[in-house]
Amino acid sequence: MAAILIKNIKALVGVRSSNAAVKGVAMRELPAIDNAYLLTEGDSIKAFGPMAECPERADTIIDAKDKFVLPAWCDSHTHIVYAGSRENEFIDKINGLSYEEIAARGGGILNSARRLNETSEEALYESAAARLAETKGFGTGAIEIKSGYGLSLEGELKMLRVVRRLKEDSAQIIKSTFLGAHAVPAEYKANREGYLRLLIDDLLPRIAGEGLADFIDVFCDKGFFTPDETSRILEAGAKYGLPPKIHANELDYSGGIETGVRHQARSVDHLEFTGDEQIATLLASDTMPTLLPSTAFFLRLHYAPARKMIDAGLPVALATDYNPGSSPSGNMPFILSLSCINMKMLPEEVINAATINGAYAMNVTDEAGSITIGKRANLIITKAIPSVAFIPYSFGSNPVEQVILNGEIA
Repeated sequence: MAAILIKNIKALVGVRSSNAAVKGVAMRELPAIDNAYLLTEGDSIKAFGPMAECPERADTIIDAKDKFVLPAWCDSHTHIVYAGSRENEFIDKINGLSYEEIAARGGGILNSARRLNETSEEALYESAAARLAETKGFGTGAIEIKSGYGLSLEGELKMLRVVRRLKEDSAQIIKSTFLGAHAVPAEYKANREGYLRLLIDDLLPRIAGEGLADFIDVFCDKGFFTPDETSRILEAGAKYGLPPKIHANELDYSGGIETGVRHQARSVDHLEFTGDEQIATLLASDTMPTLLPSTAFFLRLHYAPARKMIDAGLPVALATDYNPGSSPSGNMPFILSLSCINMKMLPEEVINAATINGAYAMNVTDEAGSITIGKRANLIITKAIPSVAFIPYSFGSNPVEQVILNGEIA
């Protein structure tokens, strides 16, 4: 098996023996080895340590003098399978229309659904593969991709089949999520029950039969799906072995957090509206709060209370929400910057949130999220930078010089 030796690493960051998520004050701790080496063998991390113990030989040797090595980012919430862009709605937002007003006019998710159902699977695959490659350039080694722009039997199946092809073709770890409950399509506006029956009775058996999804998701928020509707969908998903990941509390105190925790969701995502009661609910659970600051940035929403959540003892994960309407970017380093600048997270906290905690939110901590012997060799080698704090500090620039996925230079 081929081996890569990375030597003279300024600091090897995110070294862990445990796969557990980090929470509260522990999020400030970022275990590292200064003046280090790391050796891969095949697709895995074989060994690492101080340079005094560095082996002499490998098939490929990389000199990382003045550079940092980190586990590749784990982006646990994206919607990168979509047709076309929505810059006209971007202009509508500039002119003062709200997210809800754009949706009420047939824009937003319904606009993307109309376009997706008119687009071939091959065209969707090609555009999504290009976006996936873009995320790799920013250092993303694991990514979750949701459906939810089909909003029809064939459209949702088409999206999930595209994700399956991406899984087969990409070196990145990919998890797929069925999000048929992203919005109620226009043709079911007067028949919500009919759409719920389509999701539960028709789509879920087909998805399970083809093995197309790893998770199920619902947009449980004001103007979308109620907690009761969400529970029905999640209970149906549980019968097919699909754990939940919930869109919650982006637009209001929706009950989404409580619903997600009650159903033992792997994560609840967005959380711009999170108060003391919701924090207490999360503290009593194993559910990962996942924050999407670029959505708040793009929609000019207030940001999730990350500082309050962490100080209360919660873990936090960070993700891009890469999608055409509310976060058209897969730039994880920018997510780290936004989190420091607008949510007052520390550099160590954002790196933990984008690595080990992101891996937890996707249920891939056995493969990704830390520098651990035996895990996949999914690694970031930075450019020559003075410190890890420089990664979020230098907002808008890409600190990544090289990406290694499965023990191969990407």
